[in-house]
Amino acid sequence: MVKVAGVRFKAAGKVYYFDPAQLELAAGDNVIVETARGVEFGMLAADVMEVEEDDIIAPLKPILRKATEADAVRHEENLKKKERALQLCQEKVDKHGLEMKLVDVEYTFDNSKVIFYFTADGRVDFRELVKDLAGVFKMRIELRQIGVRDETKMMGGIGSCGRELCCHAWLPDFEPVSIKMAKVQNLSLNPIKISGICGRLMCCLQYENETYCHLKKGMPDVGERITTRDGKAVVMDVNILENKIKTRLVLEEKTDAKPEKLSTEYYIYGKEEIQRAPNKRQDKGQMAKKGKKKASPMADADLTAMSESDLQAQADLLELE
Repeated sequence: MVKVAGVRFKAAGKVYYFDPAQLELAAGDNVIVETARGVEFGMLAADVMEVEEDDIIAPLKPILRKATEADAVRHEENLKKKERALQLCQEKVDKHGLEMKLVDVEYTFDNSKVIFYFTADGRVDFRELVKDLAGVFKMRIELRQIGVRDETKMMGGIGSCGRELCCHAWLPDFEPVSIKMAKVQNLSLNPIKISGICGRLMCCLQYENETYCHLKKGMPDVGERITTRDGKAVVMDVNILENKIKTRLVLEEKTDAKPEKLSTEYYIYGKEEIQRAPNKRQDKGQMAKKGKKKASPMADADLTAMSESDLQAQADLLELE
């Protein structure tokens, strides 16, 4: 086990581990640390704790000292200089006619470097811009291109829920979000309703996904035929959270002469009260496995020769079946 101090440099930023050395530190203390970018002003996210050696990247850089009042004043002065720095940089961007949108700027605590964050549709040749900025600021200049999610995290805003954006308020890292999560939660697939201010899928789709996946096990799909204590039925709606399956009973089976007849009333069951028909896809897979002959070396060679895109296309086709 190794003693570490977790330091955060922004309100909702990542937590980075440093060596607390022999300092008496507690959560909320402001500290001065040395990073790859230079000397920085940060705050302890939690009390000093012990973690496994595998959870850190050794060697840890030590915390230089606790921040003094003079350090705090200097940090505030750096924050106040941001507006002027953005204005000067925007003037230079307009002068060179570059297709880029400035988002934010940061000064390192020791004023050895100034970092400009921007978004752009493609790559931007900003070599001449950097030369001009270096002449104005008289320090090292770094321009860093970021994505739309990072831009939203920096700028902040109000989400469709009426609350401050999670990424700006407290979310330290972006988690992968997919359209499948919206489908599992039975949400509208309208892009406007499930997308955030950044234009990407909302981060909150991921929060309850694990719970929904657990509760959905054993639940039928809408339109599926099931067996209940009252007979065969067709699933009309499924409420995963309440464990309710809304159905209509099959009064008469479909024949060549007449269509299937369903009850006008709805019957509601829990997933433990129904029986589902065997999964046809699984049955097909098991039958194919039993009847599968030993593949020849030539067949193996053909499979190996398939490109990754061909294999993915084949997998997609199998999923659609």
